[in-house]
Amino acid sequence: MTTYVPKEVQAGLEAARLAGLKKTSRVRVMVGDDLYPVLRLWKTGFAVEAEAVPSLRGLVDLYDSGRHLYQCLIIASEEDGGEMQYEFKRSTLAADRAPLDFFRDPDAPIALLGSSGD
Repeated sequence: MTTYVPKEVQAGLEAARLAGLKKTSRVRVMVGDDLYPVLRLWKTGFAVEAEAVPSLRGLVDLYDSGRHLYQCLIIASEEDGGEMQYEFKRSTLAADRAPLDFFRDPDAPIALLGSSGD
């Protein structure tokens, strides 16, 4: 048995699939000052809508609803089904503070308080 789907129906199904992915995804890729929705994110890369997002290359930042997740160096991988897929050459987890270059004792005081009688 063969299944034939007209091109118009196939295009409609593809558009509905992409719209559903854009609606449910909270992850965004930031290039310069521009943010674009990420359709899918996996361990070694991500996908964006091919027609809505310009060609990306180089250093980008990934955000999840305003929370900085990763700083990534990317290359274009392939276009498939209306998605442009990108692979990570490097992906660095973003931190909210600078890394320590020394060991901090867990019992060390957080701050020093002076006397209030001075």
